[in-house]
Amino acid sequence: MPKFKLPDLDPEVFVSIPTGYDLSLEQLLAFPAFKNWLSTLRHSLSLQQDPIHTFNSDPYKLRGIEIQSIDHFGGNRLGFIKFKTDISNDAKEKLPGAVFLRGGSVAMMLVLQADDVPKGSETDKYVILTVQPRVPAGSLSFVEIPAGMIDDSGTFAGAAAKEISEETDLKIPADELLDITKLALPASPDGGEELQAAMYPSCGGSDEFIPIFLWEKRIPRDQLKDWEGKLTGLRSHGEKITLQLARLEDLWKVAGRDAKALAAWSLYQGLKKEDKI
Repeated sequence: MPKFKLPDLDPEVFVSIPTGYDLSLEQLLAFPAFKNWLSTLRHSLSLQQDPIHTFNSDPYKLRGIEIQSIDHFGGNRLGFIKFKTDISNDAKEKLPGAVFLRGGSVAMMLVLQADDVPKGSETDKYVILTVQPRVPAGSLSFVEIPAGMIDDSGTFAGAAAKEISEETDLKIPADELLDITKLALPASPDGGEELQAAMYPSCGGSDEFIPIFLWEKRIPRDQLKDWEGKLTGLRSHGEKITLQLARLEDLWKVAGRDAKALAAWSLYQGLKKEDKI
């Protein structure tokens, strides 16, 4: 099994790769998800030097990484990596170390309200949801808040953004987005861990982190009524993704299987309660 050594680590850490996979040290270190994961882990491990740290008396160390599988995206870009880590202390006690490495994405809580409602009111607010196949969940019609990325032009992009644009003609520029995870989460104290200002939906097995952005738009009531009748989540024959409009107060149950939606709803309610939004 081929392997190479990661630089600047003590003790030495070797990465083993299954035969048949084409992956170099340079490619691995250039993969943003791996760079972020390794940097975050190294910093967290370094904090054990503090005498008051829980593991100071017998600190854990990264001793090895065994890559099990690699998935590529178009253009042979690294997409997902599944690996096991050996993180143990001198007493041979280990930390659970299976990792599905995929990096971060973004989620959008898109709130629409009729423009004849007084500003500041929570009346008649609706959330745009997507309905689409999610094979890892075994679903062909999973209801969730839109997910995607912020592209190089500073606009929400991806399959959900494209569908929203096509169905509603709404464009969502970055300068109108409010990062409610960053607003809600306390800043890491000096000398603390350097985690992302984001929601981690499955930290027991994946590095995935998702900052959640809020976008609110007031629109004519006739337009809102039209979309309420049109955006029902029902798909035409062969259509893979469609939109659904749900009342904001019902988000927690309409999209209750979606961790992003539950996190967004909870953050929204908490920030509203503290008059931060």
